[in-house]
Amino acid sequence: MPENAPLHSAASPRRGPLAGLKVIEFGGIGPAPYGAMLLADLGADVLRIDRIADSGLGLNKPARFDLLARSRASLKVDLKHKDGLALVRDLIGAADALIEGFRPGTMERLGLGPDEVLALRPALVYGRVTGFGREGPLAMSAGHDLNFIALTGALDATGRAGAPPTPPLNLVGDFGGGGLLLAFGMACALYEARASGRGQVVDAAMIDGAASLMTSFFGLAAAGLHGPERGTNLLDSGAPHYDVYRCADGGYVAVAPIEAKFRALMLATLGLPAEAADGFEDPAAWPRLRAMLAARFATRPRDAWAALFEGSDACVTPVLALGEAAEHPHHRARGTFVRVDGIAQPAPAPRFSRTPADPPTPPRPPGAVDAATLARWGLDAARLAGLVRSGALGAPGPAP
Repeated sequence: MPENAPLHSAASPRRGPLAGLKVIEFGGIGPAPYGAMLLADLGADVLRIDRIADSGLGLNKPARFDLLARSRASLKVDLKHKDGLALVRDLIGAADALIEGFRPGTMERLGLGPDEVLALRPALVYGRVTGFGREGPLAMSAGHDLNFIALTGALDATGRAGAPPTPPLNLVGDFGGGGLLLAFGMACALYEARASGRGQVVDAAMIDGAASLMTSFFGLAAAGLHGPERGTNLLDSGAPHYDVYRCADGGYVAVAPIEAKFRALMLATLGLPAEAADGFEDPAAWPRLRAMLAARFATRPRDAWAALFEGSDACVTPVLALGEAAEHPHHRARGTFVRVDGIAQPAPAPRFSRTPADPPTPPRPPGAVDAATLARWGLDAARLAGLVRSGALGAPGPAP
């Protein structure tokens, strides 16, 4: 894993396919900062607007561990102060895009809704991420990832047979359905704005995104290829050849040879009879085959199986803990993870052959900004000093 060897300073513009793009982000939690992080990772110049009293992040941890806030600067602004609001409006006038993740109506009450902002900056792409969307009977309701995936079928489909639905990590609603779809939608709108010269609102509702991620399974269910009972299907732990198995040392391996030729290779590597391969097509044989695989994998430690299957097409890999993942040889060879300020974290993705992205820079606490960033955004030092004295702006802190 690449060590702490930044190729650029936090104060300099970032490189990548989005270099030169200027984005205003209103500080929040979860999907909105993740979407902003994705844009910043790929070169966008993102300036976060945080609250003066607190960041609104609700996180009891030092800023250096808030990895979603990496690679961008922050200003602490009182949006209820007329001068603070005027400053933000000026910044938006210099931006290409805006990101906010508040409840419907919040930005409108501040005078920063799409109607006001697009009148100020007609080419602006206005990115909004909400939970239940901006219309419908639940639009104003509070919710979290688990609520959104519960209403899309994703939660009901997740878990073991005969057991309740299993709450997964908040990847499907918050980050996949929310932040990732927000960044994708904004990239699409920015592409269109190049030709039209007109901005628009990108409405990224987490419930819509979670539903979109379930598209394939709606098709499988309609075709009768994915049954309604969780844990009984090919990809939900029902099949013995798509599951995890406990090893002799208590570790686990992931087994996923869906194709017959890969299953045959798995059985050969395990030293199991080749005739067992035919049974994988018959769900009635699955309990017997699962027991056979479980007994075999229980005879060796996880890493012994990992070494035996390394590089093969048998689709058997070790289940790595968070603390192990970054050190896996494949990740080290590809630079999938980087170490920034001593903290291992995923590198920017995806990769670009001609416009590679810079490594991330450390997350900055609310209000941490550097002179170069201020200059890029056209912020005059004398004006900022006056805003700090008036209470409209929190005192800028040093960037790491």
